[in-house]
Amino acid sequence: EVQLQASGGGLVQPGGSLRLSCEASGFTFSTSPMTWVRQASGKDVEWVSYISSRGGSTRYASFAQGRFTVSRDNTKNTLYLQMSNLRPEDTAVYYCAKEGTRGQGTQVTVSS
Repeated sequence: EVQLQASGGGLVQPGGSLRLSCEASGFTFSTSPMTWVRQASGKDVEWVSYISSRGGSTRYASFAQGRFTVSRDNTKNTLYLQMSNLRPEDTAVYYCAKEGTRGQGTQVTVSS
């Protein structure tokens, strides 16, 4: 069973930074491309970022480009999302996902 648990969210002021983590289990993490998605209250799920299985290829939504960095540690079965220069519109629940399966998310709130 695929299990994905995101953590690291919280309340941060505009311009601040957060590092999200996602611990994965129940599948072969090291051979699985992964994505981050987010969902703001009352809105549809929004794709944030993609990383290939070995981390050699990454892609970002336009709003994330230059501010977010996705990475992974296959020895720890963990995915990361470093977010900087956060904006109020980044407020959402963030999830990691494998082929469309989302795990437990973590709330990010950007507010002064």
